Amino acid sequence: MRIAALISLLLWAAGSPAQTTGADDPLRRAAAAYDAGDTSTAIRLYREFLASHPDAAEIRSNLGAALARDGKFSEAIDEYQAALKQLPNNQGVRMNLALAYYKLGRPSEAVQDLRLLHEREPLELKPALLLADCYLQMGQPATAAGLLTPLLQEYADDHAVIYLLGMALLKDGKTNEAQVMLDRILHDESAESAYLLGQSEFLRQDIVAAAGHLARAVELNPQLPGVHSLYGQALRGLSKMDAAAEQFHAELAVNPYDFVANTEVAMQLKQDGKFDDALVHVDRALQVRPNDPGALYQRASIHTSQGDIEQARKELEQLVAGFPTFAEAHAALATVYYRLKRAADGDRERAAAQRAQEEAAKAAPKKVPQEE
Repeated sequence: MRIAALISLLLWAAGSPAQTTGADDPLRRAAAAYDAGDTSTAIRLYREFLASHPDAAEIRSNLGAALARDGKFSEAIDEYQAALKQLPNNQGVRMNLALAYYKLGRPSEAVQDLRLLHEREPLELKPALLLADCYLQMGQPATAAGLLTPLLQEYADDHAVIYLLGMALLKDGKTNEAQVMLDRILHDESAESAYLLGQSEFLRQDIVAAAGHLARAVELNPQLPGVHSLYGQALRGLSKMDAAAEQFHAELAVNPYDFVANTEVAMQLKQDGKFDDALVHVDRALQVRPNDPGALYQRASIHTSQGDIEQARKELEQLVAGFPTFAEAHAALATVYYRLKRAADGDRERAAAQRAQEEAAKAAPKKVPQEE
């Protein structure tokens, strides 16, 4: 099985209903409707049954599975949570809850249930891969690598484990270790191989080479999660802004909760004056990484552009409290204070921005002069 197909099977599966026992006709008809893909009928029948049997936890879980298949992940989460109150040790329901969070672009919440599943069965592949991918989405590649490394002893030849571990090592800056790992699966010409080579060259800052590999990956498999997003970043590095924007939109068509694509599209929408649309994408990005300072700064900047100065003030004050060396946030807060006629506070934040810039300049690596 090709790597992308395997990861798609493991990481993007929809929740599935538990089998019900007994001869209750409405439940049999609900299960048959689900199996036939008629989720609206299955949802209706399960809800009708639960109206008179509200404590039927397994049926509530089945309703959650039908809602998830219908793309109603928020409603599915409510049903899974209700089922877990009565079935706290049911691993199938907990997995379905984690999958719903995952598909809704809320990896930090999916992690809570996936950790429990992984702790109970450390060598079970599906929750481990899901958990590792959540950590990657949350910008924690070292944690993902630490989780996946022990699995190599049990799954030494599993391409999904090798692929995700290689990606984690690359994103953690351990390019040599990543190369050793990924050499196991780079022998064939595939979208995955081209994507990984592009990722490696991108991290080495060879943007031209990265763009070439990523263009090939997109050609071979335009449905590969993450490939459009990284290709867009490479194109942006080559100052091909229109082409980059097309790739970010293409990524969102495959994965609506890709962090980079959402932040990039939000910036473009803000520049076009489409502030409400921009906020939708920033909020999606923050579902993936709730404490990302760049996304938080974007949200405050959009509110400032909308004239919602008080909201921007609150957000920027929280941002500089959490990230005191964020010079741009201090400068933006200074501007907000000046617009609120709070000159003394504005002066203080402007000085803080200057100090942060000076400290950043001191910490920047010095270039070593080269002999002629």
